Amino acid sequence: MKRLAKWRLISLFSILALVLSGCGEPYLSTLKPAGEVAKTQYDLMKLSTLIMVGVIIVVAIIFILILVRFKRKDDRIPKQVEGSHKLEIIWTVVPILLLLILAVPTVAATFKLADVSPMDKKNTKALVINVRSHLYWWDFEYPGQKIVTSQDLVVPTNEKVYFNLKSTDVKHSFWIPAVGGKLDTNTDNINKFWLEFDDKQANEAGNLFYGKCAELCGPSHALMDFKVKAISRDKFDDWVASMQNVKEPAKAQGTVAAQGQEIFNQSCIGCHAVTPSNKMPETARLAPNLSDFGNRTRVAGVLDHNKEELKNWIRNPETYKPGNMMTGKYPEMSEEQLNALSEYLMGLKVQK
Repeated sequence: MKRLAKWRLISLFSILALVLSGCGEPYLSTLKPAGEVAKTQYDLMKLSTLIMVGVIIVVAIIFILILVRFKRKDDRIPKQVEGSHKLEIIWTVVPILLLLILAVPTVAATFKLADVSPMDKKNTKALVINVRSHLYWWDFEYPGQKIVTSQDLVVPTNEKVYFNLKSTDVKHSFWIPAVGGKLDTNTDNINKFWLEFDDKQANEAGNLFYGKCAELCGPSHALMDFKVKAISRDKFDDWVASMQNVKEPAKAQGTVAAQGQEIFNQSCIGCHAVTPSNKMPETARLAPNLSDFGNRTRVAGVLDHNKEELKNWIRNPETYKPGNMMTGKYPEMSEEQLNALSEYLMGLKVQK
């Protein structure tokens, strides 16, 4: 009976694992590529899987044929084939051919995806984004456009976007599953690569993809997410122009928001910036840039974007992201102060 109970539990967990494996969204899956890099990687996955399944099928067929044909019926010893040059040539040549079939496109794709020469040209017209990873958030700088944003990466579709990757603390890994990657962000060197976001797939995903940290970096590693807004080049240019027009922090609208701005200036501005200029001092880039916070899709990358969740985050960030660098950096606030501060932050919108 005990064994039967164990098998029931194993069966139940197996069924649950099978059901849960089908959960998720298309923009979180590598099996629905949404760009040239992801498509190349997906094709290589299919090729390697096809080769492996083909080998398994051939070996299984040979095994069954031998099992049936040479089933022992008497004491006769079958013909020995040890030292057969023909067999040795076959099982040596076939694996080499299979490796070549997989290696040639893999090496070709590696060199193609590693080509970042356009971003290194003087006065390049390529879109270059400097990605900086932190515990546990992301910073995106557009040096050619002279703007900085955080947590929400905005990119144009149907063109190559080049990235410089670097970490400010520990090793992280930059990964947008549906579009391609992943690549480490290190503290001692800059990694470079490019991605291309397919316009059709972006429209199907609501112009929103999800990015993640793919390197275990601490207790909140699983919560180190960012969002990618993939939009047309025209809309991207409009967004850039709107960000560039923000020269100084916007004045709060309304009495409550004005109180929140005063609280922000007293408690938060030492780490957070509220203008997107990349000329801000390093002390204002210790925490995410909040210049367009009102237009974000998440609070702290993981909570629903509304005032209540924002207040919950400010009230006790350690509850939602253990080990984050914001915990304990400001005085405890009353409910009235939290209401005012959340009113101000939710009103920070570059584009209405």
